[in-house]
Amino acid sequence: MFSFRFVHCADLHIDAPLKSLALRNPELADLVGNATRKAFVAIVDLCLDEKVDALLISGDLYDGDQTSMKTAGFIAAQLRRLHEAGIRTFGIRGNHDAESKITKELVFPDSVTFFKGSAGAIRLPSQTGRRDVVIHGISFPRPHAPESLLPKFKPPVDGAVNIGLLHTSLAGAEGHDGYAPCSVTDLAAAGFDYWALGHIHKRQVHLDKPAIVMPGIPQGRDINESGAKSVSLVTVNDDGTIQIEEHRTSTAQFERVMVDLSGVEDWSDAMRAIGRKLAAECEVAASDHLIARIMLTGATPLTWRLRRDTEMLLAEAEQQAAIIGKTWIEKVSSECSEPQGAAVDSASAVAELSRLISSDVLTSDAYRLQASEIITELRGALPRELHKIFGEDEASFERAVAQLTSDGALDVIAHLHEADGEPRA
Repeated sequence: MFSFRFVHCADLHIDAPLKSLALRNPELADLVGNATRKAFVAIVDLCLDEKVDALLISGDLYDGDQTSMKTAGFIAAQLRRLHEAGIRTFGIRGNHDAESKITKELVFPDSVTFFKGSAGAIRLPSQTGRRDVVIHGISFPRPHAPESLLPKFKPPVDGAVNIGLLHTSLAGAEGHDGYAPCSVTDLAAAGFDYWALGHIHKRQVHLDKPAIVMPGIPQGRDINESGAKSVSLVTVNDDGTIQIEEHRTSTAQFERVMVDLSGVEDWSDAMRAIGRKLAAECEVAASDHLIARIMLTGATPLTWRLRRDTEMLLAEAEQQAAIIGKTWIEKVSSECSEPQGAAVDSASAVAELSRLISSDVLTSDAYRLQASEIITELRGALPRELHKIFGEDEASFERAVAQLTSDGALDVIAHLHEADGEPRA
């Protein structure tokens, strides 16, 4: 017999814009964009199927730049399904919710409670044979929360099951700005039974007792949020023990797919190798759709053609994906190398130019400075949300410049190999 059951989710970012995908493949962008809605529907379905007592949303239900009331209407309609089933919803506003212009326009059913910027504690109505349950939470009143919010929480209620909702970066995580920082040790010492966290998009159960859970994002939106995504179904038993079950909610999952072309000499054989690897990855994918970033590796005579004929390579990979079905190509790149001992005419113009590029051009301070200036100008012309692809600080920017210039040099050499007599087919 259980005492209290709930679904814990966070960071849905419903209808968040996907500008980078939309630049190249509107159909793929549409799939991923709608997937955030489908994930929320799956969460509500899980609540209804499991007949839980509550849904807990630990921040970032939507995204800061959103102004569409269609998003608000969709969210309200889904929460109304829970209301009609007698399932309560408790939520907090994270940094993105605090930024959103639609926040004040959302009208929820009476069964929905979003905590305000001051800490709150809601004691659920007592039921015969159950321990009392108290839900604690605090929202971000502003987009930034540089200090810990933990000291602002009300103390736990003696004899009750105390559950806290907190949007926090904890001690910090790669790719996430610092928000409401605190430590797992601090949370464990607060006297709560379950901490329903949000903000970090990677799932992690930090502690079992008390339970401290970051459920992760329910639907990945780019290659840096790879893998199947999920939420937590939580059961608080009469004896105080807590069971945490992971339930998948993602419709599509991003994956990095490595394809070894060692020894492959024929273009058609290379494409078939890509198809076989995609089919194998699709077979084991937990979500309905696979979105693959393909990296080609290995020593092959096709090295320069793979780097040169990028449009054909992408088209062929997309064809292989279409044959498999529910498989999409986000990007294809090659790190292949020429086979060891391959015949090279050291006196050829291409060979000599390759040596000059490697030994003189790429190592030149003047060249690196000019490349940095060009890339800085390019970054300034891009939408702000794309700036991070060039790094988030000076060191990562320099690494990005070095990688881009190296890749550019290899692309030039690849085209020179064709001009020097290498056939295209």
